[in-house]
Order: sequence, then structure tokens, then C-alpha cells
Amino acid sequence: MKTLYQTLQARKERHQKSFAVLIDPDKVNAPVIDELVERAVAAKVDYFLVGGSLVISDNMDVCIQQIKSACDIPVILFPGSPSQVSKYADALLYLSLISGRNPELLIGQHVISAPFVKASGLEIIPTGYMVIDGGEPTSVSYISTTSPIPADKDDIALCTAMAGEMLGKRVIYMDAGSGAKRPITESMIERVSAHIEVPLFVGGGITSAEKAYRNCKAGADIIVVGNAIEKEPGLISEMAAAVHSVRAVV
Repeated sequence: MKTLYQTLQARKERHQKSFAVLIDPDKVNAPVIDELVERAVAAKVDYFLVGGSLVISDNMDVCIQQIKSACDIPVILFPGSPSQVSKYADALLYLSLISGRNPELLIGQHVISAPFVKASGLEIIPTGYMVIDGGEPTSVSYISTTSPIPADKDDIALCTAMAGEMLGKRVIYMDAGSGAKRPITESMIERVSAHIEVPLFVGGGITSAEKAYRNCKAGADIIVVGNAIEKEPGLISEMAAAVHSVRAVV
């Protein structure tokens, strides 16, 4: 059986685009999760990402168990801190904030969390996490005390992603942050995608099916949407259809 990462890589090689719904455990309850799962199954959503910059409730395990009991869509943890680990998920994006210069988020917190993460039994996916300026301060930039990559500095993003890949990161995740005023530009996505071979996640500020489609055409492999769907769950079907309409190589 293929690992989840092998599936991500195989889909990239076929130019088959994926759509992921991001769920913040602090912002959902049981009825909301039921609705999201129902819509996601109908739209053939590829992945659920679960996590947030701040998870202050103890709802994560319950949230993931509810998703898993209702569908077979893989659940990937997108943690904002080492405490955001649940054995009920399928995999963990083990994030290293390569766009910043805070050693705690490059390796420090990983040293502390490593024994717990190893014992979780989760599939671990080393991830180069890049925060891109989305037009306003984000929780990530505030908590990490780091500056995002400027939105118009495509070369900095490109070199950062290349460095992350050469350092062994198995995916690159470019994020403008929840509710970003400005999503990541297609030119930056195109530049980064053209120079790396690992799967590329793109999220933050994607509020329309058209933008999701354009990001895929530019080279994003996995589109992640959370905040827009929290406001309008009906976007799930539109965005999934747009992402999946980008032609794959068979």
C-alpha cells in the first residue's frame, strides 16, 4: 500500500491537482463538521488538513475522529505547535519555518516534540513552511516573531523553496495566512514550482474557484482553503471542481 506521501508525489508526477479543506478545531462543532464532511465527500475533496496557529480547545481528537468515522478522506495534521498531535490522523506535516530566522521554529521545537511525534505512529512528512506576506499581520508571523517573505520577491521565495528541498523537505507549503488580503501571486507560484520537484501546497487568501484554478495552472499541486469555507461552505464544491478541472497527464 502506498504511503500518503507517495500518493502526493504520484499525483504531482501526473500533474493531477488536489484540493484540501483546512479545519481549525477551535472554530467548528459537531454539526459544522458533519456539514463540511458531507459537502467534501460530494465534491470529492482529496484531503482534510486539521490544525491552526492557536488551538486552545481540546477538540482536536474529537474533531478528527468525527471526520474519520464519516468518510475515508485522509486527514493530515497541519500543526501550529508541537502539542497539536493526534494519533487519530493519517499523517503529520512536520513543519519547519524555512522563511523565518527563528531557530525555535526551524529545529528547536522539533527537538522537544520528536519523541512524542515518533511514538504517535503517524506518517511524518517533513515540510518546508514558507509564510508569504498577505497584506496584513498573521498569527504565524506574530507568534513566530519572524517577517514573511515579501509578496513581490519571487526570487527569495524560489531560493528558499530550493534550499528547503535540498535540505530534505519532502513538500513545500507556501502560505499567505488565514484571511489574507492578498493571496500568493501566480508569478511566485510559477517560479517556485518550476524549480522544485517535491509537491507544492499553496494556501491563504484563496476566496474563489477562479483563484484556485489559476494557482493550479501556475504550478500549485495542492490547494488549501479554510477561512473562505468557514464563511461559505458552499464554496467547497466550486473550488474542488475548479481544482480537479486542471488536466492531468495520464
